[in-house]
Amino acid sequence: MAVGHTSQVRGSGDPGSKTPRNSTRQVVLASLVGTSIEFYDFYVYATAAVLIFPKLFFPAGDETAATLNSLATFGIAFVARPVGSALFGHFGDRIGRKATLVASLLTMGISTVLIGLLPGYAQIGIVAPLLLALCRFGQGLGLGGEWGGAALLATENAPPRKRALFGTFPQLGAPIGFFFANGLFLILSGVMSDAAFASWGWRIPFLVSAVLVIVGLWVRLSLNETPAFAKVLENNERAKVPFVQVFRTDFKALVLGTFIMLATYVLFYLMTVFSLSYGTSDSGLGYERSTFLVMLLVGVVFFGLTVPVAGLLADRYGRRSTLVVTTLAIIVFGLLMGPWFGTHSTTATVLFLVVGLGLMGMTFGPMGALLPELFPTAVRYTGASVSYNLASLLGASVAPYIATWLAGSYGLGWVGVYLAVAGAVTLIALLASRETREKSLEA
Repeated sequence: MAVGHTSQVRGSGDPGSKTPRNSTRQVVLASLVGTSIEFYDFYVYATAAVLIFPKLFFPAGDETAATLNSLATFGIAFVARPVGSALFGHFGDRIGRKATLVASLLTMGISTVLIGLLPGYAQIGIVAPLLLALCRFGQGLGLGGEWGGAALLATENAPPRKRALFGTFPQLGAPIGFFFANGLFLILSGVMSDAAFASWGWRIPFLVSAVLVIVGLWVRLSLNETPAFAKVLENNERAKVPFVQVFRTDFKALVLGTFIMLATYVLFYLMTVFSLSYGTSDSGLGYERSTFLVMLLVGVVFFGLTVPVAGLLADRYGRRSTLVVTTLAIIVFGLLMGPWFGTHSTTATVLFLVVGLGLMGMTFGPMGALLPELFPTAVRYTGASVSYNLASLLGASVAPYIATWLAGSYGLGWVGVYLAVAGAVTLIALLASRETREKSLEA
């Protein structure tokens, strides 16, 4: 049965009711637009945490200390994300994918808009970074529930032989969101003075999120429930407490899913947040902010291009094989980071960003199918979300902080070793896992 056609599956309440299947267009728009907005919100903060927040929300003094404090608030969201995955996962597995996706988008969007309205340290003192941290926690809470629902929306509506390709729809939200977030920062910093940008211009990308969220809600409110979850409702097979059940019956899948994602997270936040900080600092490469953002956006284009390529390869050769090869490449890339990224050659720097973010697309693409395939339908939202976001806590939350410390204390080469070690952990998890390409999602 083709996903692109309107077909019928059994509904949730009345045994004779029928639930229409979402069309391919609906699936693409709802998973792609939603995650693009969510990742846009998340990356707007990441960029501001490097460029603006150290001076705006923290007392004047040591520049490195202010940057580290700003990156610490950046990490708060990753503590919130597993909480969000448990909270939204519970309702996603109990009530349904559609309603939960709407709630997660609202949580993320409201938190982002509030950040754009916050006064700085000069106005309200220590309350400013505390409010910033609270809003950042809200961003993490929303994103914690977003990804799992978007991935399930895509994969539970996909034909069996195209599940990894459909699973790349929400994954494409990451490069698209990043591109627009940083592109907007680049445009604003180019059309206004540094003083105006630091004073109020930085707020615009956060306030723009309100418009984007309205668009995302309009798209998602038109959705039908996924066929797999409709079947769970029809058969009255919902988990009573999904978070407890997934730890009791699928703990091995949680552990494997978490560590399979680890290298992905470390790689991405080294290639974006850390590279931006190191590339524009006087103690690093010393590029102008706008110059490095352009180079970074070139790399992100290759991130977006390799995501669907990875999905096609994962459908043809399997998720495990595709990711094993990619992870080996990430380990080699990490060991080459010191001599490669440490040069002051613009060509070498752009090539480094292109290769690193291209590898990011290759490792990120198959995750939209692989993580949901690890879990049964009744706890799939919770299981996929928790493993995805525990990996973010272990990998992404500390990656910019650790990398900044390693580069300052021991040199850039040790940042690459850090990435290679994360890759080795992921490789072990992949080798301990089984191929999931043939697994049915209606189980």
